[in-house]
This record gives sequence, C-alpha cells and structure tokens, in this order.
Amino acid sequence: MAALKDIKRKIQAVQKTRQITKAMNMVAASKFKTAHLRMDNFRPYASKLKEVIDSLINRLEGAVHPLLEVREVKKVWILCMTSDRGLCGGFNNNVIKTTERVIKQFEREGKEITLIPIGKKGRDYFRKKVPLRDERTDILKKFDMETASQIAKILEEAFISGEYDELYLIYNEFRNVAVQRPVVLKVLPLPFAPHQEGLSFEKRINYIYEPAEADLLGKLLPLYMNVMIFRALLETSAGEHGARMVAMDNAKRNCEEMIDRLTLKFNKVRQAAITAELMDIVGGTEALAKG
Repeated sequence: MAALKDIKRKIQAVQKTRQITKAMNMVAASKFKTAHLRMDNFRPYASKLKEVIDSLINRLEGAVHPLLEVREVKKVWILCMTSDRGLCGGFNNNVIKTTERVIKQFEREGKEITLIPIGKKGRDYFRKKVPLRDERTDILKKFDMETASQIAKILEEAFISGEYDELYLIYNEFRNVAVQRPVVLKVLPLPFAPHQEGLSFEKRINYIYEPAEADLLGKLLPLYMNVMIFRALLETSAGEHGARMVAMDNAKRNCEEMIDRLTLKFNKVRQAAITAELMDIVGGTEALAKG
C-alpha cells in the first residue's frame, strides 16, 4: 500500500504542475498577441527609415556626421538583450552563446570589450566574465520609444566622445512562435552604404530637401539609432513570450504523458496487490479445508 500512496502522491504533484504550466501558457499567449502586433506594425517603419537615410547619404557627396565616423577599432561595446525571467526554452541561451562567441572573437583580436546587458539573464551570466556598463533590467515589462531614446542617447554621446570605437547589438530576431534567431548587428558607426557611382535613374533624382540635407541627416541618424534599439526591444519581447508559450505548452504535454504513465503504473501495482490478497485468501481457505 505504501507504493500505491507514493504513486498517487506523484500523480497529484504532476497534476498541479500541469495546472501551473497551463496557466503560464495562457498568460504568455495573451502577452504574445500584444507584443507581436506591436513588433509587426513597427517593422515596415524601421525598414523604410533605413531606405530613406541610405538614399539620402547616397545623394550627398562626402556626407559627414559623427555617427558615421569610422576609426581604428580598439574598444568595442556590445549591447546584449535577454529576458528578465526564465522558463522560455533556449531563448536566452541562444543569445548568451552568440554573445560569448562574439566576445571571444574580439578578444583574440586584442580589442577591449565592454558589455551593456538589457535583461537580468544576460546580466547575471556575464557579471563575472566581462566588464559591465549601464545595465538595465525590468524594462521589457513596459517600454516605449522614450526608453529606446534614453539608451541610444547614452550610446551616441559615448561614441562621439571617443569612449569606444564600435557598437554591436545582439538580440533574438523573431521568425515565428517556435523560432527566434540570434542577430549580431553593427550599430555604430552607422552601417550605411557610401556614395556610389552608376546608380539607377530613380536614385539619382535630385530632390529639394527642407530643411537642408545636412540638417535633415543630423536629425534622421539619431532617430534611426532610436528605431534600431526600439525594434530590438520589440523583437525580444515578442520572442520571449512566444518562446515561453511554446515551452509551457511542451511542459503541459509532458505532464500529461507522465500522468498517463503513472496512472498505468498505479493500476498495475493495485492489480498486483489485489491479486496477492486473493491468493492469500485462497491459500487460507484451502488450508482451513485441509485442516
């Protein structure tokens, strides 16, 4: 009977776990719907802004801006985005492994690395491995363009003042609910194509800009910095909720399979106990009859 009680206790424990994972799956699905909509609506804007700035730079001879300055790379900053909470499968591990690979590559090249972690998981992992700066946590719960603007402003000022020479952004790009791919994006100096000869007629049309081209470029480039960081936050948020939704759905199915196995085992043990009791009764009856 002790074995039956143990199995029954395990079944009850797994049933409670299934209830928890089911609830977490429903919460993640609700948050994912909102996060995915925000991300999906913002993607076209980010892509079109890059096209506009790229086109503008290609029309200007010798466009110069502090955020476009290319210099000898000695110091590299890496902005790594992870989630603040776990239970989302390999979502955080993929970004962390990619970041580690990039850091090791730069270290082999003799470059000084500084990491800017966004999210508790990345901060906790790299805390004792590389120097950290301006770490931020709990911002994925509620963020907007102002949040991205604050981060971008700090990075821009540090780049212009010469505190570092290159900035890379590493985050999970959302593909679908089950797939989020780590992306390594060079942010500063801004990766726009230089002026090229032999452009098509459409790209060689001379537009009249208001304000002047230099002033317009000076406003659009910092805006693009904000947009890149905000898009990465949106992709990270949607990817986290999608990954957690899938992870909790898998956990729920595993719990159901475990309940089925334990129930089958419980029935077998109970049947064996009943059979043993019947054998004892039959044996006792025969002994009494012979006596």
